[in-house]
Amino acid sequence: MSAELVSKPSAHQVLQTVFGYESFRNQQEAVIEQILGGGDALVLMPTGGGKSLCFQVPALLMPGTAIVISPLIALMQDQVMALRQFGIKSAFINSSLSTEEVAQVESDLINSDLDLLYVAPERLMMPRMLSLLSQTKISLFAIDEAHCVSQWGHDFRPEYIQLSVLHERFPAVPRIALTATADETTRAEIIQRLALDQAQVFNDGFDRPNIQYRINENQGNARDHLLRFILNEHEGDTGIVYCLSRKRVDQIAQWLEAKGLKALPYHAGMSNELRQHHQERFLREEGVIIVATIAFGMGIDKPDVRFVAHLNLPKSIEGYYQETGRAGRDGLPANTWMSYGLQDVIMLRQIQQGSAGSENYKRIEGHKLDAMLGLCEIISCRRQALLRYFGDEMEEPCGNCDNCLNPPETWDATQAAQKAISCVHRTGQRFGVKYLVDVLLGKDDERIMQFDHHKVSTFGIGTELDAKEWSTLYRQLIASGYLKVDFERHGSIRLTEAARPILKGEQKLTLRKMLKSNKSKLRKSRSFSATANNDLWEALREHRMTLAEEQGVPAYVIFHDATLAEMTERQPQTLEQLSKITGVGERKLEAYGESFLAVILSHSTSEKLVDKSETVAETIDFLAQKLSPEEIAGRRNLTLSTIYKHLSLGIVAGKVSLADAIRLEEDEIKVIRFAFEQNDDGKLKSVYEALDGEYDYGVLGCVRASLGN
Repeated sequence: MSAELVSKPSAHQVLQTVFGYESFRNQQEAVIEQILGGGDALVLMPTGGGKSLCFQVPALLMPGTAIVISPLIALMQDQVMALRQFGIKSAFINSSLSTEEVAQVESDLINSDLDLLYVAPERLMMPRMLSLLSQTKISLFAIDEAHCVSQWGHDFRPEYIQLSVLHERFPAVPRIALTATADETTRAEIIQRLALDQAQVFNDGFDRPNIQYRINENQGNARDHLLRFILNEHEGDTGIVYCLSRKRVDQIAQWLEAKGLKALPYHAGMSNELRQHHQERFLREEGVIIVATIAFGMGIDKPDVRFVAHLNLPKSIEGYYQETGRAGRDGLPANTWMSYGLQDVIMLRQIQQGSAGSENYKRIEGHKLDAMLGLCEIISCRRQALLRYFGDEMEEPCGNCDNCLNPPETWDATQAAQKAISCVHRTGQRFGVKYLVDVLLGKDDERIMQFDHHKVSTFGIGTELDAKEWSTLYRQLIASGYLKVDFERHGSIRLTEAARPILKGEQKLTLRKMLKSNKSKLRKSRSFSATANNDLWEALREHRMTLAEEQGVPAYVIFHDATLAEMTERQPQTLEQLSKITGVGERKLEAYGESFLAVILSHSTSEKLVDKSETVAETIDFLAQKLSPEEIAGRRNLTLSTIYKHLSLGIVAGKVSLADAIRLEEDEIKVIRFAFEQNDDGKLKSVYEALDGEYDYGVLGCVRASLGN
């Protein structure tokens, strides 16, 4: 075919006869003419914009073999499979081939029997491969996904940096670098690192008008909102759901499957065979939803992905743009949906701070995350902001993002922001959000008294907002760059330079209106107990709700409020004493006695733990024998939640270490601790919802118990 096509007078005939398209789009023809003329090119086109044709058409018109550098096996296989459908002689060399298959491809290359050969950058840089290329007539080099060369990019591949060798070894061969994701800094880095100083830059813009962008704050029920989004708008459609952790991927995939959807997990912790199987099903079956970490999707050329959802915040706008760009590659309408929360920011900040990169790298990564947060918090057109980030201006709002379709309510947050920022300053920039909120609300708290912060001017000046609203405001101020989280100082909130004009009244601040909490319901639930021990009252109600949710019954079926109120007032220390409480019969004592007693004891002193609770001591003894909480629960014929209550008591008493009580990685423990610190009330239920149910209540209770040690 190559010899026949070389004689064709124009690229148009190749486009029409081989690929079946009537005409080129945008700058495709200009790019092809640049390559056919022997020049280099840097091509910036949105996903689905037809980048591949910019090198595939010249490859069929020029003598020799086009070498395509591609970062992923899946990308090579998909493109070669598609090209062979057109009758184009193409192949790839990667680790999926046997020794005999590699030898055959190398023979075809030497004999000029290939129009296009796809290789990974690692393979290209091998001495044997470079030697083979030196014996071959090469028509052009195409460097796909060229943003991988950027050290500050979201898909950095160190091998890409070495690709400047192509210019040194093959100076007469034209090169074309292509990407759908590159801001101005990344473009400059591509040109510098690939020695493309003389290349012509073709920028077709970054707009994907067929994609609708939606972003919402996680109010603790993101999973349910995702399900409604899929069922209401995309039932039976192909989609991708991105999560931050492998564990979350597995949980969400299982949950969606249980809801009747065809959902498959995909992450690096799975075997290669299972990942490949799930990817093949995604590519070939209809209506498959892949739940994945960002390890999935690069180079996947599936045109009919109708939605992309994020259950966690991406770490950069580049990542968000590329991941959402996997929707609607066929040009038909597609939706993107994201739910984000403060816990995402905490986790991503921790990952950044704990990376092995230089301080400069960490700083740039921090700026990228700030920009991503800014995109989430804006009240104007999201598409305009997204394109502006890439240096692509849109004069009018798009009319196809959530902010355009349903403009958010706004409010003048200047005065409230001044109070919030001033409170950070007055308390020495040493405390987390929860503490700052307590000061603003004038809470009677031992720590506040200890630090004399009941005497600062911001103590009690924030009663116009409730705790949740102040927490939301702090999150918005952090997201907008007026405040920052200092992870070296246990999540304390610090001022940035941007806060000064707000604090001095030189700048007004308009923010997205916050969701109101149900104050009347809160007052009603608390007013029932006439006791002074509200913490125990809330803990008993929380434990009752956990049991009710586990059994699928109303909370009052476990115990009435009156029974909990009596428990709060009398605080029984033994099962016999608990049996005297009104509403605690024999059956309920047997079913729930141990666990409710554990809650009560957890609000007693550690001396009472030692003196009055043999059952707690027995659990601690089993733990010392290296039994897991699950094994202890089985051995003692108690619920797992009861065992965790015992362990939390042991942690408070200094008899159990957190590492022995729960089996989590240190990074996960840090995330949970930060969630408690940043949450407005520190309750298990609130933190459970903030972390979207990823951790068991018992595990959260143990972490909370450790915070006081």
